[in-house]
Amino acid sequence: MSETLALTQALLKKASLTPDDAGCMDLMKDYLQQRGFVIEWMNFGDTKNLWARRGITSPLFAFAGHTDVVPTGPLEEWDTPPFEPTIKDGLIYGRGAADMKGSLAAMMTACDGFINEHNNHSGSIAFLITSDEEGPATDGTVKTIEALHQRGEKIDYCIVGEPSSHKTFGDMVRVGRRGSINGYLTLIGKQGHVAYPELVENPIHALAPILSGLTAEQWDEGNEYFPPTSFQISNINSGTGVENVVPGDLKLVFNLRFSSELTPEIIKSRTTHIIDQNSNSYEITWRLSGNPYITERGELTNAVEKALLDVTGNKPELSTGGGTSDGRFIAPYGVQVIELGLINETIHKINECVSVDDLDKLSATYQKVLENILL
Repeated sequence: MSETLALTQALLKKASLTPDDAGCMDLMKDYLQQRGFVIEWMNFGDTKNLWARRGITSPLFAFAGHTDVVPTGPLEEWDTPPFEPTIKDGLIYGRGAADMKGSLAAMMTACDGFINEHNNHSGSIAFLITSDEEGPATDGTVKTIEALHQRGEKIDYCIVGEPSSHKTFGDMVRVGRRGSINGYLTLIGKQGHVAYPELVENPIHALAPILSGLTAEQWDEGNEYFPPTSFQISNINSGTGVENVVPGDLKLVFNLRFSSELTPEIIKSRTTHIIDQNSNSYEITWRLSGNPYITERGELTNAVEKALLDVTGNKPELSTGGGTSDGRFIAPYGVQVIELGLINETIHKINECVSVDDLDKLSATYQKVLENILL
């Protein structure tokens, strides 16, 4: 059994349902401390964050990731217990195998191999690990990176271990992400009997032209890095539960995944303009999950492409697709950020699993990236 597989198994045994770390970082701390990393806990609220650094010189290369996992879903639907890692037909099963405990294990063994072979390497290596990525993500990476910035500790290059691969290991890496903003709209009407339309104001009827305008809006055409911005409704709620009452309000939740052609302020302005044309009685609030970011071609993209070519024989597709990740908190500080991890096919699903062979390929890739950057 490889050391990467053994570490993956050890991490998978810990039921670290967000935001509970369940001892994963203690395991990582012990491993890294034995290899010369200086350990610092940077906890905020109920969230546990680990900052481990080896070296004091530049450039600073950081691995970033999270130990928390999403809930298992119905246990009876799993073929094997989600926190009892099981190997079957070349795959290891367990909640968090792909997202992203396999990556955490590969990061550690990659550093071990790199340090053993190149003990006098230039620059520094660090780990930025949180237990608040799958949840609200308010007390994890976002606060840790700000604290590092305030004391003048700057990361130059960062790999986030999110499961970026699509069909085969290393076929895709993320070099950026779209922005994400959520809108919470309440249309305020006047409740009353359906038989007396002159005495009511139906918020459901008011929604129809607003919905038509928002869904028909061409927000942008995208650019060389991002597809066109998309608008999607995630929830509509109205009605009193009976058939003869017009409701007094309607609540709508929507999301825009937006490109670098837009800003949150532009989105808010264009949205409220459409609503104002059709309603004069509403409330709207917003939550920005993250702005778009891109790591353009440079030292890190070259190092990752070369490493994957050496390990897999293929160059990866550089993508900005998918959802959000903690890379959105790191990139604004001038850091070159890439997401590189295992195949994402089973993340958050019942029977989450990854290839055992891919674990060792990922470790070898991470080690070669270190060599390409720090030698």
